[in-house]
Amino acid sequence: MLAGGCFWGVQGVFQHMKGVTSAVSGYAGGDKRSAHYNLVSTGMTGHAESVRVTFDPRQISYGRILQIFFSVAHDPTQLNRQGPDTGTQYRSAIFTQDAEQAKIAEAYIAQLNKAGLFDAAIVTKVTPLEGFYAAENYHQNFLVQNPTYPYIVIHDLPKVENLRRAYPDVYRPDPVLVATAGTSN
Repeated sequence: MLAGGCFWGVQGVFQHMKGVTSAVSGYAGGDKRSAHYNLVSTGMTGHAESVRVTFDPRQISYGRILQIFFSVAHDPTQLNRQGPDTGTQYRSAIFTQDAEQAKIAEAYIAQLNKAGLFDAAIVTKVTPLEGFYAAENYHQNFLVQNPTYPYIVIHDLPKVENLRRAYPDVYRPDPVLVATAGTSN
C-alpha cells in the first residue's frame, strides 16, 4: 500500500507498469467506518489516500515498485502534502504487510537519504498495514477515464509521461484497470 498524495496519479502510474496486476485507489491508516471520501478529505480520519499495488514478483520486484514510487509517483520530501493538495490524507507513506516489506522500505529510504538525491530529507513513513478500504467507484481508473480533467492534465499525466521516459523497460501503454461494475462503497 503506497500513499503519495492524491490517489488518482499514484494509481495511474502503477496501472502503466508491466508486472503490476492491479492498482486500486483507497484509504489506509484509519478506521473502516471513516473510509469514505467525504470524511477522509477532512484530514481528521487518520487515513491517507493510498493505492494497493498488486504485482507479479516474477516480472517486477518490490524494490522496483519502491523505485518508481520515490522517483515518479510523488515527491517524498513533502510533509502532509503533494502539489496543491494539503493535509495528512495526502502524506507520503508505505503501509507494509510484513516485517520483510518494512525492512526493505526502511533500507531503501535510508539509502536514498544517504545518497542525497533529494534537496530535503525524505518524510515517507513506513507503517504496518492495519487495513485497506477501496475508494468509491468514481475514484477508480480516474486518470484513464478523465484524461482531459484539468487536475489530471496538470499534475498526473506528467507522472505517467515521466514513467514512460525514465523507465521504458517497465512502462506499458495499456493500463491495467480496476473492475468496478457491480461493486459499491
